[in-house]
Amino acid sequence: MGEVNGSWQAGTPLPRRSLLAAGAAAAGLFLLPACTTAGGGLGPLSYDEIVRRLLEQATMNAFARLTQPDGFWDSTVARVNLPVLFGRRGLVMQGILRTPAFREQLQHRLNIIAEDGARAAAPLVADTVRTIGIQNAYALITGEPTAATSFLRSQMGPALVNAMIPELDRLMRVAEDPLLGQALSLLTGVNVADAAHALALEADNAIWYEIGAEEANQRKNPTDPALARVLGQRG
Repeated sequence: MGEVNGSWQAGTPLPRRSLLAAGAAAAGLFLLPACTTAGGGLGPLSYDEIVRRLLEQATMNAFARLTQPDGFWDSTVARVNLPVLFGRRGLVMQGILRTPAFREQLQHRLNIIAEDGARAAAPLVADTVRTIGIQNAYALITGEPTAATSFLRSQMGPALVNAMIPELDRLMRVAEDPLLGQALSLLTGVNVADAAHALALEADNAIWYEIGAEEANQRKNPTDPALARVLGQRG
């Protein structure tokens, strides 16, 4: 899937498993002088500001895609897996829940529900990007293709999961979705709250995969004019 000798190739999706730990083969494209600012004719930019702009573009574009109809489902890196509680060992899988067709329908439905979770998480991420203190900004600029995303995720911890759980729980209860209801009715000891928590965990991973992919894309093809000048590319 576009991974050659551990590096990501332009024009192909990043491997999901290694997205946030991709190699640094492309780092040479982004080396900047070891000073406190960069930016050329667009005026000086601190390294902190470069990282912030990179994260702003990556998160904005990622959430814009994920909150579109079938945004998760159609993503090459962010399709949400069917949560493990729908097939974990020790649960007796009954009837239709065992069939591939039903499980795919259920997975698709959960991907649609995840779009609302992303809408709940997006403002929190945007606020964090605007206010977070950037540590080792120069290293983030010259590091791995998803270095800034990994930094942001480490700083936010479980914040996205905690923000999504109440909204997913509310949506599942209000919608009274027959597909989800049928699945839960076949799982002893599993309720809507459990499903919301499990989906939030899956959606959290998916969101970060999408942001990481967009960060790598922005490094190659920046849409922010200042980033384009700093990174030596044109948008």
